[in-house]
Amino acid sequence: MITVLAVHFAVAAVAPLLFRRLGRNAFYALAAVPGGSFVWLALQHGAVYSDAGAVAVVMPWVPQLQLELAFRMDALAWVMSLLILGVGALVLVYCARYFKNKDSYLGGFGAQLLAFAGAMFGLVTADDLVLMFIFWELTTVLSYLLIGYARTRLSARRSALQALVVTTAGGLAMLVGLIMLGATAGTYRISAILQMAPELVAGPAAAAVAAAVVLILVGAITKSALVPFHFWLPGAMAAPTPVSAYLHAAAMVKAGIYIVARFAPGFAETTFWLPVVLGLGLATMLVGGYRALRQTDIKLILAYGTVSQLGFLTMVVGLGQPDAALAGLALLLAHGLFKATLFLVVGIIDHQAGTRDIRKLSGVYRSSRALAVVAAVGAASMAGVPPLAGFVAKESVFEVFVHHSGSGFWGPVILIGVVLGSVLTFAYSARFMWGAFALKPGVSATPFKAIKPGFLAAPAVLSLLTVLYGVWPAPVDAWIQPYAALFVPGGGDAAAPAGHPAAGPLALWHGFTPALGLTAVTFALGLAMFYGRNAVSRAQGRVPGWVDGDRAYQLAIGALDDAAVWVTGRTQRGSLFFYLAVILTVAFVLPLTALLLANKPLPGNLYFVDPGSPLQPVVGVGIVIGALAAVRANKRFLAVL
Repeated sequence: MITVLAVHFAVAAVAPLLFRRLGRNAFYALAAVPGGSFVWLALQHGAVYSDAGAVAVVMPWVPQLQLELAFRMDALAWVMSLLILGVGALVLVYCARYFKNKDSYLGGFGAQLLAFAGAMFGLVTADDLVLMFIFWELTTVLSYLLIGYARTRLSARRSALQALVVTTAGGLAMLVGLIMLGATAGTYRISAILQMAPELVAGPAAAAVAAAVVLILVGAITKSALVPFHFWLPGAMAAPTPVSAYLHAAAMVKAGIYIVARFAPGFAETTFWLPVVLGLGLATMLVGGYRALRQTDIKLILAYGTVSQLGFLTMVVGLGQPDAALAGLALLLAHGLFKATLFLVVGIIDHQAGTRDIRKLSGVYRSSRALAVVAAVGAASMAGVPPLAGFVAKESVFEVFVHHSGSGFWGPVILIGVVLGSVLTFAYSARFMWGAFALKPGVSATPFKAIKPGFLAAPAVLSLLTVLYGVWPAPVDAWIQPYAALFVPGGGDAAAPAGHPAAGPLALWHGFTPALGLTAVTFALGLAMFYGRNAVSRAQGRVPGWVDGDRAYQLAIGALDDAAVWVTGRTQRGSLFFYLAVILTVAFVLPLTALLLANKPLPGNLYFVDPGSPLQPVVGVGIVIGALAAVRANKRFLAVL
């Protein structure tokens, strides 16, 4: 694992030199790094899925601080690495035909994209809280650079900064939570913390653990663009399409989902876990689906669809049950395949037609039927149409929520919300296909340049894998089952008790079940929404925009700027008296007052006033006023100095 990381970062360091020599074909050389790492990952399958259940590597780093380079490859990390390395290699191959030799900054872009793949791999394999956070922040910085690739465009710089501010703020909250959790557990080793999680959750420090978990979830929901932080992801579509296909479909936004999945086996029982995960997840699924139906840019349709799917994934992965864990990872893999496919298709359309506006695109399927077929596979999988990966995963998810719908008042509410969100998913999937490829009345056919096979290769491979996953889900089921077993007491060694239903298996056909009935309802209502799209659009147009995440962000940043100007104007005054007063207050008066109010004795066990005396606050205030008065009285003398 350390070698994989070292190779990624080493090649990223020399990438600009490769581009000077090879031009855009250097992307093929870069693709060989995650491609070779993917082969290595496949060879680790036997060790990861052996009786040991994981492969671990530990090297000393900073012994004085008890920091180690601790990496651990278990079933969850292995499945996540499939997406990170596999999709990463295909996206880099795609870049070789997407960009032109005359495009500027290709060396830096290729280096950053390859380094990002390495940082994501390090994030999912790190077995130390501090090390994991370092990789977490590396992905934040690299995503900022990749989103702002078109540095001469104001929209790209603004979107990159917005993504950086939001995800960094969440990362700082997460850092506090990680430190609290590590300090409470007495170790920063993630695997050890998860083993002692039952004692931590039920022990005397349960409140501190619950608070730490909430802070960790704040980092996850900002990274995965959940409500109310969902607005940064559509804004990040200012990045080149390969960045959107990789960071915003298969990698970066999955980091938050990974954190939820990693900590769910141990901490899903904490007080605030389910309200945060289910509440924000459902809200995000509905808001993203609703906003996707309002877009006229096919890339933004996919962007808001990604927001919706991330909410869906968070709900399932965070439910804390073995059947939900299986369904969640199944959906995560399916989503990575079909959404990366569709983003790459959008890049081809934009590249060959020069527009992404559904009001201008017309008859594209006639110009490239192969591209239309690839896109249809991805969109149908996103909508949950059989026999594709999305159908297999979504059927499993429906089974989960049907099973848990009887748990109190919120069970049926969550199930209804999931079905409604799936209806929206079907509707915006159909809108994408119609908007990108259909021949529209009154719109002339869009000029479309022929596509070279090398340009279509990456999305074609992903769509083929989507079909293969759908018709043969057994390998995926085998990959995920060890992770799902973590939610069963005893790690799956014994039969699952009544409160922990057995997970899976994933299958294309489960018979005539309630989940299949919900799928039929989803298709019917989704088709109705698509065919009634004009009425839906008019209804959406009548809804006032009371709440807008991006507008709220801009108002908050504006208020912060105003506050900074106000504070600066009143503190940086050029007054020596004022500066000395502030220094004296901070360095002497406030600590002394705090000691006084806390009944702490001075040297010699003496007190200014008797402990508990009502005069204590008065004396404290008197000290402050007296000190300021003394400085004021000597103002002329200080001015002379």
